[in-house]
Amino acid sequence: MKQYILNPEEFRRLQLVQLETIVEFDRVCRKHHINYVISSGTMLGAVRHKGYIPWDDDADIMMLREDYERFKTVMNDLNPDVCFFQDHTTDPEYRWGYGKLRRTGTEYVRLGQEHVKCKTGINIDIFPYDDVPLSTMGQMIQDFYCYCCRKILWSEVGKVNCHGFWKFWYSLLSKIPRDRVFKWLSYYTKKSRNDSPNKVRLLCFTAIGKLYCKHPLKDRYGVPKRWFTERAEYEFEGHLLMGTKDYDECLTFWFGDYMKLPPVEQRAQHAPVSSIDFGNAPINNHTDK
Repeated sequence: MKQYILNPEEFRRLQLVQLETIVEFDRVCRKHHINYVISSGTMLGAVRHKGYIPWDDDADIMMLREDYERFKTVMNDLNPDVCFFQDHTTDPEYRWGYGKLRRTGTEYVRLGQEHVKCKTGINIDIFPYDDVPLSTMGQMIQDFYCYCCRKILWSEVGKVNCHGFWKFWYSLLSKIPRDRVFKWLSYYTKKSRNDSPNKVRLLCFTAIGKLYCKHPLKDRYGVPKRWFTERAEYEFEGHLLMGTKDYDECLTFWFGDYMKLPPVEQRAQHAPVSSIDFGNAPINNHTDK
């Protein structure tokens, strides 16, 4: 399959469809007093642009594990005409270690994942953050453990998109039942508590310190829990969303000099898509950004 290149109008419409999902998520969380914070490029967009980074094609939410599980108990309060929640407990074909809110009646297929059988749709990511061990050695062991789990879950994609030895290797890994991997991950998820002194991380994702910056080993595998508990409202595309109160500490950790714009050649869509269908999602004519 070839990558589908969105034109500027489609790209902006993608952002606005995601925004509708974020606003619905925010409504349910406020109704039930569940904490969340906008994350990564979404948080940067709120601070630097008062909305989406113009070339950003996704939206990210972070939650502590207990808040994530609480949200799942009230997910039926979401307006089904707007979106639905998806993770491995709601979709037997879903293989990622975090959740998504998908816009009802849409299609959005990542390039290279056309064969994956889980439900599709324009989405935002809901990232549950779990406790990391207090010791650096424990964090390193956890990181390797999570790396293995992540590769097994991704093997359904890798066995199709990789070649040679790696195609063979991922084909073998794909034989391991999905549910067994999530059972292995529960060793850590069941230990996570909002009131513990531990730092937190997204288990099924590259440790965030290694992903964005070069940090000392002791700071590499987790982020402070106060980023989730000490919150403030931020304007985002004309709406108020919750984010980390100390945005400077948070964004500096992720991006370094976050107010500096990247070179023009790096301002591009980073989640290649092979097909997209906006379905019944409303068209918003405000495409200037």
